Amino acid sequence: MEETYLLNVEGVKKKILHGGQGELPKLQDGSKITFHFQTLKDDFERTVIDDSREAGIPMEIIVGKMFKLEIWETLLSSMRAGEVAEFWCDAIHTGMYALVSRGMRRIAEGRDPLEGQKHRCGMGNMFDYHSTGYDDLDELQRMPQPLIFIMELFRVEEPSAYKRDTWAMSKEEKLAAVPMLHSEGNRLVLRKEFGQAAAKYQEAVICLRNLQAKEKPWEDGWLKLESLVTPLVLNYCQCQLELGEYYEVLEHTTELLQKHNDNAKAYFKRAKAHAAVWNEREAREDFLRVAHLDPSMAAAVKKELKQLGERMRKKHVEDRKRYQGLFQPPQGK
Repeated sequence: MEETYLLNVEGVKKKILHGGQGELPKLQDGSKITFHFQTLKDDFERTVIDDSREAGIPMEIIVGKMFKLEIWETLLSSMRAGEVAEFWCDAIHTGMYALVSRGMRRIAEGRDPLEGQKHRCGMGNMFDYHSTGYDDLDELQRMPQPLIFIMELFRVEEPSAYKRDTWAMSKEEKLAAVPMLHSEGNRLVLRKEFGQAAAKYQEAVICLRNLQAKEKPWEDGWLKLESLVTPLVLNYCQCQLELGEYYEVLEHTTELLQKHNDNAKAYFKRAKAHAAVWNEREAREDFLRVAHLDPSMAAAVKKELKQLGERMRKKHVEDRKRYQGLFQPPQGK
């Protein structure tokens, strides 16, 4: 089935490749649309730029959440569940595609989509850096052009029908979710379910970091949010210590101490991680900083230093035995 027609939008043509079922979806703010897409150039070869199937998971957008390529909501609103359609969109609708694609690619690569951006809007960052980091997208950025989108609509869910991802929440929803996630993390720690607890703490941190991104660093609003982030990061690191993820602890405590170099608890957790991976000098330095910053932790530091010394002596003895035979000639020669 192929039928070509114009939507009620200038510069858009639609061709239905496979008919869908049911009525057209009724989109409202907060509705979640799940679909696959393929983006092609409008050239003779129909060069493929992006294909969500290569990532193995469908694309999801939330209606009304400032998705940078607004035309996609219009295209999807014309489709029924199960429908596959091809849309030709003029350059007036595709100018932001390079930035949108850059973010999606970074997410697929497991990277932060905002990595490297200054505290400015997306368009401002584009002019600051002049490059998306991908040659084909840089070309689109320099010369906006018509694009073809092939979309397969899976489903449209009302806001109350699914668990909201943190990035899709409003500011008020994020602030309300943080204490609930913190409490749930604490409950899971008591049950020694450290992996699940760490995930709750991490989700709460993501909520707060998203809010911080809209504040100016080190000003009152940013500092207030940072005061909520710090204990969550420390709880997360404690879970990682319990799970034996020592390098994860080293990474996050070091990042925390770069902002708050007087946090004794962060030094203590980093010291334990250093000790666990045999970084004796670094562990001793951090333990001594803890005792200096918080005398009430002196007894705990003394205990940890004693244990560290015993472990290192035992390791040295074992190392000597292990390597002693390497420098002795075989018997009988």
